Amino acid sequence: MMTTITMTTNSPENLEVEVSELSLGDQQLEFIEEVEETSGPITASAPISIPAMLCDDKLLEEINAIPDKMGFKIGDVAEILGIKQYVLRYWETEFEILRPKKASNNQRMYTRKDVENALLIRKLLHRDRFSIEGARNAMKELKAHVRKEKDMSQVYHKLENLNERVEDLILDIRKVRQIFK
Repeated sequence: MMTTITMTTNSPENLEVEVSELSLGDQQLEFIEEVEETSGPITASAPISIPAMLCDDKLLEEINAIPDKMGFKIGDVAEILGIKQYVLRYWETEFEILRPKKASNNQRMYTRKDVENALLIRKLLHRDRFSIEGARNAMKELKAHVRKEKDMSQVYHKLENLNERVEDLILDIRKVRQIFK
């Protein structure tokens, strides 16, 4: 799921603020990112599952270039990433986050989320020059960070709901007091 809220003002000292909610696997991450007013909001054509702290412009362009398909075969994914198929199969053994489903004919079927994760892995390994172990640790730390953010977000939403219920009770008490006056 991706929710985007964009606010723009005409004042030069104000910046455009983009609030997005992104998912990584089954985890959610909500963040606020400031973008210069001259550039448009950064969005993907479909939900993007990589937090902003690991995204750069080139990665976002690559994610936006992923075709809208239900599933991708390993050859399609390898072509999108510009790597050999055996490298992708190796990454599947090294990274828990990259686990494509297998079709009835035993072919790997990657989802869009799998392709996004593979793009992130490629970025960590090739552009950021992480070792396999370093990239694996970065992905684990990312997952822990996302889980912590999700927990904090859930607590915040529960407090908001509780506050709304208390306000409703106060209004109800005032109405009852008016009846008995």
